[in-house]
Amino acid sequence: MNTDGHRYASWLVIGAACLLAQGVGERPVGNPLEGVTAAEFERFRLGLEDFTEVETAGDGLGPAFNATGCSACHNIPAIGGSSTITEVRAGYRDEEGRFQELAGGTLFHLFSLPPHACQPRIPPEANVIARRTSIPLFGIGLVEAIPDETIVALEDPEDRNQDGIRGRAARIRDVATGRQRVGRFGWKAQQATLLAFAADAYRNEMGITNDLFPEEVALGIEPEALRKCDPASDPEDVRDRATGLRGIDNFEAFMKFLAPVGRAPVDEQARRGEQVFRQTGCAACHQPELRTGPSPNPLFDRRALALYSDLLLHDIGTGDGIEQEAATGEEIRTPALWGLRLRRPLLHDGSAATPEEAIQRHDNEGARARERFLALPAADREALLAFLGTL
Repeated sequence: MNTDGHRYASWLVIGAACLLAQGVGERPVGNPLEGVTAAEFERFRLGLEDFTEVETAGDGLGPAFNATGCSACHNIPAIGGSSTITEVRAGYRDEEGRFQELAGGTLFHLFSLPPHACQPRIPPEANVIARRTSIPLFGIGLVEAIPDETIVALEDPEDRNQDGIRGRAARIRDVATGRQRVGRFGWKAQQATLLAFAADAYRNEMGITNDLFPEEVALGIEPEALRKCDPASDPEDVRDRATGLRGIDNFEAFMKFLAPVGRAPVDEQARRGEQVFRQTGCAACHQPELRTGPSPNPLFDRRALALYSDLLLHDIGTGDGIEQEAATGEEIRTPALWGLRLRRPLLHDGSAATPEEAIQRHDNEGARARERFLALPAADREALLAFLGTL
């Protein structure tokens, strides 16, 4: 094919990354965005290779880590999805309710190299311990293209419209650009750009330092012991001689061009369920549509996204108690519902087995919507759940 501006169709099958998970006749999950150029497809392919690579000590893995590769935590129902693996975070809350980090952070890793020598251990004084599941990455490049001002326009921290919902934008410093941005990635909206999100995960989840996060993290391990466990110089993520790209650049490209999960067929019951979804107030936080901003790349230019999230921080009674960046311990970023039917378990810690169970866990800002849901006639409740089953 001519590589100058020629656009590939996204139905190209890309090995393990593509899985026909939804059913016969539905679009495969894990493909690149429809309409990628040949050059963009090549960046996606290189990113996929790095994303599925198994890291070793020679690559910089460890000394403390949670997984040996990105795909270990992002593989259900295809590469780029979620998993049943959870990371562990911990901290201390005093009698006045003030949160404190222990040993300089909150992330306590599951493994270490060499085993046990540099294994972080949760201090006995920790009284806040939380687990977090991985968030699916499908369509995440489109989420990056949503302007900050679009998210800010949705916030209402003072509850001016008196609906009980006080969502607010997570204003953070983006480590990739040094500018103040609105966070949108992670359960606490702690990152604003894909490059920062990739670099954070490379260091935090695999222990591979990089230009954005050049220092190792192993909470409670003395610096001298850390140097013995990991004598390699930092940063460990260096540019490839052939491509000039770092691992974090390849991760960024894979996520940028990864397509969202398509919608399942919608019948009359599901259409009725979407109306009920709005009537119960669920759409106040799970905004049915957000739009990307102007872009010279038609893949990202002013596109309507059926995201079902406002990307704001809310307290719906399911917070993990961990304060991080702009988020309080009670706040969680509204999870996007696109691709919901392919995601289990639910909530930040995987403690809800079904959408109905997750709805019933809503409290505080989500209490009114929960009560309306519980008061629905059986047929309307089933319709709402049928609608969620199409996302």
